Formats: sequence, C-alpha cells, structure tokens
Amino acid sequence: MDKDELCKQVLELDSRIRFAGLINENGRLVAGGMKPGFKSLEDSRDDEMLYMELVLRAKMRKEFDKVLGPVKFAMSYRDMLIIMSFPVNENILLISVEKDIDFSKLPFQILEIINH
Repeated sequence: MDKDELCKQVLELDSRIRFAGLINENGRLVAGGMKPGFKSLEDSRDDEMLYMELVLRAKMRKEFDKVLGPVKFAMSYRDMLIIMSFPVNENILLISVEKDIDFSKLPFQILEIINH
C-alpha cells in the first residue's frame, strides 16, 4: 500500500486521531502528518526529537525479537494524548490520538490496515 494512503486510511478510522505519519529509519517524516483541524502540541523542532527518539526505541526493542517475538505496536499514555507506534517494513507508523478514544480496539484496527 502507498505510504500516504496508509496514513490517510488510519486518519479516517476515528475523528479523535490527531496525527498519522510514517517515520523512516533516519527519524524523518516521509508520509502523512497532522489531521486538518488539529494543532500540534509541540513545535517542529520537538517533532524531530520525538521522531528520532521513536526510531531509537524501535531499534532497541528489536533486541528481544528472538525471545519474545516481534513488536506489533507500542503505546504511551500521556497527560495530553496517547501515542502509538507500529513497525511498517523499515518505517514506523506514528499515531497520536485524543485520550477519550478506545485504546483497547484502535491498535488492532490499525494493524488490520497495515496487514491488508
């Protein structure tokens, strides 16, 4: 599936999804972005730091793939929002959502899109 189409389909899943973007192994946004009508909670310099930190964490998690199996997704529940990340080939799909979303279902809906 096309990178932009993947992000578009994820954004369309729920009105409370704020951001869906693909981050490459260098920590750069290569597709997707903020949903129209939502404002980023951090400035663009902080975005770059978040992306690089995300890539580093994803690489560190791979150390346990042989023992525990590969990561399907990771989630951070924060004061302002929920952040989810999904490995997609060599990239990472980064999602941010409002806290009132059903986070027990949404990641599995996103996995269906990724694996379709």
